[in-house]
Amino acid sequence: MRCLLGYFSHMDTTANRVHDTLSGAVLRILRALARVLIRHGLPFDAFVNLAKRAYVDVALADFALPNRKPSISRVSVLTGLTRKEVQRLADPQPDADREQLARHNRAARVVAGWVRDADFRAGDTPRALTLDGEHGFAELVRRYSGDVPPRAVLDELLRVGTVERFDDGKLKLLSRVYIPRNSDLGKLTILGSDVAWLIETIDHNLSHGDSTPRLQRKVMYDNLPVEALPEFRATATQHAQEVIELLDQWLSRHDRDANPRVRGSGRMRAGVGIFCFEENLSSTAREV
Repeated sequence: MRCLLGYFSHMDTTANRVHDTLSGAVLRILRALARVLIRHGLPFDAFVNLAKRAYVDVALADFALPNRKPSISRVSVLTGLTRKEVQRLADPQPDADREQLARHNRAARVVAGWVRDADFRAGDTPRALTLDGEHGFAELVRRYSGDVPPRAVLDELLRVGTVERFDDGKLKLLSRVYIPRNSDLGKLTILGSDVAWLIETIDHNLSHGDSTPRLQRKVMYDNLPVEALPEFRATATQHAQEVIELLDQWLSRHDRDANPRVRGSGRMRAGVGIFCFEENLSSTAREV
């Protein structure tokens, strides 16, 4: 009996530690997210409703019992929501972000092709392109974005500030990667995709990391002078860009949209994301 009590006490202590650690991690994520939501005017009530919908969506999709259809009652137990709330939230909703994400992916492939395809470069520099003609923008889009109209891709790249159009009609690439410069919508779409993929990778490594780990690395020091940051940003950008372009070339050779000769089963999305972060740990500069 004493052994059993000790066993359950150990289980309770472990569960409490997991709960406390997870709560701390979630709070840190939510603080960063709250900053974005408040800045862009999403009120707390709207966030709560979105959080409830996310709980219901995930419970229905990922936590069903084997060979059994998910039930409202089970989802209610898993999420802590009432059956009435689950029923209200269980109806499928249109994915408003899907079209924007698709535009992002097509535009990113076109920009990558412009950077690495010798037909659209002058040496190591992406050429200014005419809209039509041999090795023009329309050919670039057909080569890297399938049957999407070139005008639609161009409008997107102009809208977000990745491409500039000269008076003579030629098009200049302003960035070697597709990062929306002038578009909050484009940047918010990246928030939804990139953060979600990072969390999914961490969740995968927590659940299956011993057998099929996914790459998850970072390097960080926490006692840097402010004056070191400009050189760090430039160095990180240079080397990260080299890695991204190398991996882009590999992925494009294995992607059926970019390379129709590829054969195989299923349809998977895979990639690598790289970002820099900075945090001010003191209100005044540290004296050397």
